[in-house]
Amino acid sequence: MIKVAVAGYAGRMGTAVVDAVGAADDMTVVCGIDPSAPARDFPVFPAIDEALSASEFDVLVDFTQPASVYANLKAALAQGRDCVVGTTGLTDDQLEELAAGAAAGACLFYAPNFTTGAVLMMQFAQAAAPFFPEAEVIEFHHCNKKDAPSGTAVRTAQMIADARGGRASAAPGRETEMEGMEGARGALVAGVPVHAVRSMGYVASQEVVFGSMGQTLTIRHDSWDRTSYMPGVLLGIRSVADREGLIVGLENFMS
Repeated sequence: MIKVAVAGYAGRMGTAVVDAVGAADDMTVVCGIDPSAPARDFPVFPAIDEALSASEFDVLVDFTQPASVYANLKAALAQGRDCVVGTTGLTDDQLEELAAGAAAGACLFYAPNFTTGAVLMMQFAQAAAPFFPEAEVIEFHHCNKKDAPSGTAVRTAQMIADARGGRASAAPGRETEMEGMEGARGALVAGVPVHAVRSMGYVASQEVVFGSMGQTLTIRHDSWDRTSYMPGVLLGIRSVADREGLIVGLENFMS
């Protein structure tokens, strides 16, 4: 039985993780971590240090906030606990630092997106990138998301840039933005324009728009319910015990 601690258990994603782990036959929630610490049918703690002192768990699942995730992971990894991370906002340098500070045998698994459809969207975009000189990413999320652009959008742009082999877009960029309207062309992520939409009505959606002479190709993924993330979260929990070090992307566990 895999013993799981859920950081951010009182939030929307954390609640979905608790329900999914509770329904699985091979794992159980042994504690929750959240500053508000509302009562549940398992021990709850307001901070990671208290949970580490009082509870034995194999895997920490973190769906918290960009401001708190680094400290949570640093503490858990130092004690040899495997970590499955869905909180975005961590930089590549921070992930490397966390992995370097982990106890021997501990695994840090970070997924920009836990839905299988989003992983396939990114892989399809990477496959298309060498054949289209232009590409832009438009991501749509609920209005309470704390970071922009999303981790999925950043990862997608990086994969497109890698597949291009350093080739730059010829489309007009920020130099064409009207005075006082800066940002119209989006943020450049690895040379790819990325546009972030925040609105009520969305959970998570993303479009990748490719263009070449006389044609466009649009690849889109929509997630309308947070349960869409749960198979990927459970796959991560089951997979980290056999891995070590830093692993980025759910595709590493999909076969």
